[in-house]
Amino acid sequence: MSRLGKLPVAFNAKVKADYKNQVLSVKGPVGELSMNIPLATKVVLGEGSISVDVDFNDPVLKVQGGTIRALIKCMIDGVSTGFKKQLELVGVGYRAQLAGQKLTLALGYSHPVEYNLPNQVKGQVDGTTKITLTSPDKQLLGQVCAELRKFRPPEPYKGKGILFAGEKIRRKAGKTGKGSK
Repeated sequence: MSRLGKLPVAFNAKVKADYKNQVLSVKGPVGELSMNIPLATKVVLGEGSISVDVDFNDPVLKVQGGTIRALIKCMIDGVSTGFKKQLELVGVGYRAQLAGQKLTLALGYSHPVEYNLPNQVKGQVDGTTKITLTSPDKQLLGQVCAELRKFRPPEPYKGKGILFAGEKIRRKAGKTGKGSK
């Protein structure tokens, strides 16, 4: 197990943690998350902290200890402050609209692309080309962003597509003419 995996994860008084039947549940001001813990892994709830204890004789569990601790830290950060990702639509006529949990994208296809956001992900459209997604679940938020990006991945020739905010696309040179050298 890594040295970082041995450290306890601290949390404030706004966050409540519960561990029963190998399921760790964390509840905070932003939301509630739960995670199944492997059988040979023990989670110890302390006063304002959670620590992970694994069997050091098993090499697989020894390696997984740091990963489980990192997942618990992401859960605590998510329910206390939440996670946010921003997407930008770059291209002529690219637009986004949000109605409830239904995101409608105009991406240059002959039809609008509709995507239903999961319940834990909240969306907001700024203008018509900026999408802000927030969620307490970091993994789910990244998965939703990846699925949205699949509809129109960034392309290197014109730089069009769905990009993360601040992302720079490495551009390629186009074809040269027949007579130019």
